[in-house]
Amino acid sequence: MKERSKEIFGNVLSDKVYKSAVKSKKKYIRKFGDDSSKDYKVAIKDNDYIGKSLGVKNIRVNEDGGQYDFDTEKGIIVGNIRMGFGHYRISMAMASCANHLGYTPYWMDLNSFPETTCTKVIGAQNDLYSLGSRLSKNPIFNKFVWEPMNYEGFRALSYNASDQKNAELMAPVYKNVPKDIPVIATHVWPAQAAIHAGMKHVVNAIPDNWPMALHLSEGSVHTIQCHNSYMGYRILNGMNKNKVCEPMPEKDLVYTGHYIDHELVFNIEKDCEARLNRKKNGRPMRFLLTIGGAGAQKEIFAAIIKYLLPYIKKNKAALYVNVGDYKNVWDSLLSEIPEMKNVSKEHMGKWEDTESFAQNALDESFEVTGIHAFWHENIFEAVYCTNLLMRSCDVLVTKPSELAFYPVPKLFIKRVGKHEMWGAIHSAEIGDGTLECRDIPHTLQMIKMFMRTNLLDEMCECIKINKSIGIYDGAYKVVKLAMGLKEN
Repeated sequence: MKERSKEIFGNVLSDKVYKSAVKSKKKYIRKFGDDSSKDYKVAIKDNDYIGKSLGVKNIRVNEDGGQYDFDTEKGIIVGNIRMGFGHYRISMAMASCANHLGYTPYWMDLNSFPETTCTKVIGAQNDLYSLGSRLSKNPIFNKFVWEPMNYEGFRALSYNASDQKNAELMAPVYKNVPKDIPVIATHVWPAQAAIHAGMKHVVNAIPDNWPMALHLSEGSVHTIQCHNSYMGYRILNGMNKNKVCEPMPEKDLVYTGHYIDHELVFNIEKDCEARLNRKKNGRPMRFLLTIGGAGAQKEIFAAIIKYLLPYIKKNKAALYVNVGDYKNVWDSLLSEIPEMKNVSKEHMGKWEDTESFAQNALDESFEVTGIHAFWHENIFEAVYCTNLLMRSCDVLVTKPSELAFYPVPKLFIKRVGKHEMWGAIHSAEIGDGTLECRDIPHTLQMIKMFMRTNLLDEMCECIKINKSIGIYDGAYKVVKLAMGLKEN
């Protein structure tokens, strides 16, 4: 098998880089062990949270019970990790479109098998990333450590060399998975691990719009959401400092468009029309706030809530607040803004209540007023809650991460990591989102513009145009590409 830490798409790496990659792998072996000789059994179990909605079944490793027969004709693996919500959200889009196209999506989270070296390695790196995200609230750390690492550090081919070597420790979880079932990976590690394990048909769905060697998994087909990003990956732009890199082969890189759930794409025209009707009829403008657990942007959301409270009390605005699986964030907001309590309704941990509210909110006769808070302990519900609420909201308020690609009018607050800024740039260019608002005054200015100008109308028109030219069809295309690899 090719030594993927020595040469990447024809670009030969130095002995120093290779030795550093080997050293990184040895460090994890000393810390977590090497289970490459283990014969981990795999089982298929029902997904109790999104199984009914998206047709998803879980692949479990080293667990008793469940079924052991894969659907080798219609089955497709969605390989992912939990690192924030982004990769889970993209995975849900892939599963949704696979289910719509008549396939059986198997959910394989490499960060959910606690007895394996694979999960231990991923968990350790996830902990470091979460720590960095929290520390990024410090402007000095953010300027000199966090943003450079997310922008240039992860961009280097040398970083990919270490990742490839570490991914060899993740391959054992695929050992007893049928090798001809297509794999769609929504993070590079499940793609790299699948290639090392001998999976035959692997698609690496790249999430970001800033080309970085971090996302390379040679041996798989890479898919891209934006043309700008496509060109950067094609020539591996800037990934070996100022040297001109050997380009990626044409067959290894495919532009698909945005990775979006079938339910959201199918209902774009209907949902945009409802937004315009609510505005025309003077109904409260619905803002959806998605808040992560790191707390890096809590002060921004608090400022938005404080600004909108008078409008909420006058039924000029309404809020959905999804704190994911971090109830402490909601409790902190209530403590800081106690006047919220009188206008808030909590939908806490009750999935049936969340589904019922989301469905009712799509009815034109249903009045949404006040603040509606959502928290779910389970990661699937915590992530998918935003997807359900997105259809009936008017404006999604979010950092420019994976949500930058979704077909809903968006207000972008300050990024967490410089690589994210390109999501806002792309969204502003195609007209379905604002520029990145990097401070509170500019964020509040944009809130005013949504409420007082035709900005919402303009974005809805752009979203409908974007749909007509296939910009939001990426997840369908990735699924078809993955199954096509097998058929061909």
